[in-house]
Amino acid sequence: MKVTSTLLRIGGAGLALGLMVAGGTASARDLTVVSWGGNYQDAQKKIYFEPFSKKIGKPVLDESWDGGIGVIAAKVKAGVPNWDVVQVETEELELGCADGFYEKIDWAALGGKDKFLSAAVSDCGVGAIVWSTMLSYDADRLKTPPTSWADFWDTTKFPGKRGFRRGPKYSLEFALMADGVKPEEVYKVLGTPEGVDRAFKKLDELKPNIVWWEAGAQPLSLLASGEVVMSTAYNGRLAGINKTEGKNFQGVWPGSIYAIDSWVILKDSPNAKEAMNFIAFASEPANQSKLPEYIAYGLPNKEAAAMVPAALQKDLPTTEANLTGAIALDGAFWVDNVEELTKRFNAWLAK
Repeated sequence: MKVTSTLLRIGGAGLALGLMVAGGTASARDLTVVSWGGNYQDAQKKIYFEPFSKKIGKPVLDESWDGGIGVIAAKVKAGVPNWDVVQVETEELELGCADGFYEKIDWAALGGKDKFLSAAVSDCGVGAIVWSTMLSYDADRLKTPPTSWADFWDTTKFPGKRGFRRGPKYSLEFALMADGVKPEEVYKVLGTPEGVDRAFKKLDELKPNIVWWEAGAQPLSLLASGEVVMSTAYNGRLAGINKTEGKNFQGVWPGSIYAIDSWVILKDSPNAKEAMNFIAFASEPANQSKLPEYIAYGLPNKEAAAMVPAALQKDLPTTEANLTGAIALDGAFWVDNVEELTKRFNAWLAK
């Protein structure tokens, strides 16, 4: 995957913006941190990237990507990678760790593993956020709110296009829920050939009405323009744009899927020590606890999570009320099946 992004240089002289194409070399090989772009990365710049740059007295570059273990593999196999710290999803963490694509984490530098949620602890990664993928809609456009994935599939009751993250992950789970599978039984059903067939058959029904997206900011644009009436979206992005742009985008918690993203350090990074220092900085409770002020993601550091004001807790996926009817992403399932199901999904998409 070719990733083009704007790099942010942060130094004593202020901000200087440069454009770069991934695959080239980072200028002077300053520490390069890669995340998911949009209003989430805007928040990270304010609470992590800029303060850390000030602390070390050197520029920090930041770049965005859309994920994929193939991108990580290409970076590492090419030699000395031009990325240092990357935020990855569950299966990218597990697959990359198994294949030796990441440096080992120095948990002592983070105060010990017990400071974090158990699911946020890995030999190769440190939990950065707890986030949910959910059904979303513009409440200013839809006066009758959808309440389930069955509603998402109901184009008679809710005419119009649907936004969907491109790929089998989440698509297959939500299809099964729309077909009547209880959330807690989704992975049991999806773990059978019949369950996979059932999910694709359900996707067939909606396929003509789907607008596919890849980057996390895209469903917000699709909803804002009215191109879609509903979309899968990340919970934090919804709360973030409501706060910054006065939107009225709402999400449906029952049937949502929550997961943990992690910071990793690419193998043979020339900035491995500084990368570890950055992860420690971003994991400090005083820093991490600021994130929900900008975007509503849960926090893997237990002390940081306890510091979040009550008024902000209601929008977090880790809040008890929001966990009702929600399920955790089964990372082990996707580690075992992502390659095969992605191949089938792409073939299905091309039909």
